[in-house]
Amino acid sequence: MIRTLGLVSALALATALSGCASMGGASDMPPVPAPAVANVDFVRDVHSYARPEIARVRHVSLDLAADFEAKVLSGTATLDVQGVPGANEVVLDVRDLDIRNVRDASGAPLQYETGAPAEFLGQPLTVRFPALAPGATQRIVIDYATRPDAAALQWLTPQQTAGGRLPYLFSQGQAILTRTWVPTQDSPGIRQTWDARIVAPSDVKTVMSAEMLTPEGEPAGDGMTAWRFRMTNPVPPYLIAIGVGDVDFAAIDERTGVWTEPSELQAAHHELVPTAEMVDLAERLYGPYRWGRYDLLVLPPSFPFGGMENPRLTFATPTIIAGDRSLVSLVAHELAHSWSGNLVTNATWDDFWLNEGFTTYFENRIMEALEGPERALMLQSLGWGDLQDTLASTPPADTRLKLELTGRDPDEGMSDVAYEKGASFLRTIERIVGRERFDAWLTGYFERNAFRPMTTELFLEDIREHLVRGDAALEQQLMMDAWIYQPGMPSNWVPPVSDAFVPVDAAAAAFVGGGPASAIPWSGWSTQERQRFLAWRPTSGAEGADWLTPAQLADLESTLNLREEGNAEVVFGWLQIAVQHRYQPAVPTLEKFLTTMGRRKFVLPLFQSLWAEGDWGRPIARRIYAEARPGYHPVTTGSVDAVVGRS
Repeated sequence: MIRTLGLVSALALATALSGCASMGGASDMPPVPAPAVANVDFVRDVHSYARPEIARVRHVSLDLAADFEAKVLSGTATLDVQGVPGANEVVLDVRDLDIRNVRDASGAPLQYETGAPAEFLGQPLTVRFPALAPGATQRIVIDYATRPDAAALQWLTPQQTAGGRLPYLFSQGQAILTRTWVPTQDSPGIRQTWDARIVAPSDVKTVMSAEMLTPEGEPAGDGMTAWRFRMTNPVPPYLIAIGVGDVDFAAIDERTGVWTEPSELQAAHHELVPTAEMVDLAERLYGPYRWGRYDLLVLPPSFPFGGMENPRLTFATPTIIAGDRSLVSLVAHELAHSWSGNLVTNATWDDFWLNEGFTTYFENRIMEALEGPERALMLQSLGWGDLQDTLASTPPADTRLKLELTGRDPDEGMSDVAYEKGASFLRTIERIVGRERFDAWLTGYFERNAFRPMTTELFLEDIREHLVRGDAALEQQLMMDAWIYQPGMPSNWVPPVSDAFVPVDAAAAAFVGGGPASAIPWSGWSTQERQRFLAWRPTSGAEGADWLTPAQLADLESTLNLREEGNAEVVFGWLQIAVQHRYQPAVPTLEKFLTTMGRRKFVLPLFQSLWAEGDWGRPIARRIYAEARPGYHPVTTGSVDAVVGRS
């Protein structure tokens, strides 16, 4: 049971919200005291204004129209609200929404007010209604519109798509951006079912992270088509997602398939064929897939993440379409979220590792079953290298698994610590107790906590009850509190070592030592081996000292044909080297890379590297960013602005 917010805290929050400015109804509404509550599943979320201990949203019904000229979604959100007996208000999260009216199901107006906006949090929207009877549901209807700069939505011109013919819209709600297009309680701990009717121009299709009820759409008049969707499993609001554009579908098998632009469909389908087998393998590992279909939407290049685990429809970057299926571990990751993240969800963003650490571990198990232990170990080793870089550059407090993000944007917690340290923790448990015993616990963990928000403390209760079972010696061996609450890596961690990387490291050392690039066995290497080569750095010498000459860089670039490389991971690794060496001939490749995709994983580090190169790098950064920024999603610009915008 999730711990309950005490009445004193609830009253304190009610008092904090009582200074709201009225937008509708009476302007002098008296504050309503919070009713006493008991035995309510609730954990305080510092990134939401919601007070679910009083009243919470159980269902959201959207009826929206997409206006590509105005770059606006407008219509209604109908919310089913339940609460303790006597509750007469619900507090929602909104950010940059134009609230036009609030009414009940009969059309009678309801009093509402919004508070002053706070940075990244938005505003509380408080709606008042007659006191709830025991077991009653209050339906409220909110007439509203989004704004063209809504942070969750990106409106693309035809020129920003692969087809170049029609506009495109997509959303990205994680972590707390859903409130910029849906007025609801935008907290991962407040799960909601939902349905939607979306009206859009008839020359585009609409897809959402839910069951599609109208595969062909319905005529809606004036050249418009309506699309209907339904999600019957309760989900955290950040998983409500929409895509509207010139997209087609190709099935992989009876429950998996690919959506993307028609010109990209054949390549995407070929690349993602392993998806069907991945679903089967995941089920054999940790139990049934409980969401019906598992499809992917391969988005235009501006999508800011590698993938987003929206239920039934993973949103994916086109940078994974490498031509050789070498980057499909991203699909394994997003699929694994169907258990860790979507089924069992972090209750707050302080517990983000519960989503991503579990998923990174599960992803690697899928890849091991799909491609063998050696490939899985290579992926672990690459992740370990990324984690070492993160630990070296991150404040110690943020290297703990359990974070403290009060007063901070939750995006600040989305680092390799949650992903790779979290996965390392689970691998440590597996190593100590044995895989068979660990798998039995993890399968049970997903079953016991399905469709439930999870905290770090509840995780510890579960593993101590169902795995440790009072074994004091095992408890001491696992060092769970050290992993979770202390910075850095505990002493019981054993780093992954891939024998496949030994010859790669030797080739890198030989090249750095003056050997020719022609001696590098590049053509015989996997993408992961190439990534390792490009990430290798000498372990001795002055920090920041150049370790390759211009002649060596030119040899590397031409011999490995890096100007024509199409694998985004490899291009990124090469460009990091080029920027750190101020290698001017690579600037055209850098410019092309940064202006043709907006994946933050690549974009942000490259701009950071450019900025670190002072008088050489900063003018390049400013010039490229001025050109690229209009094509980036707000998630990406929000991060890069903080770098390139600095003096």
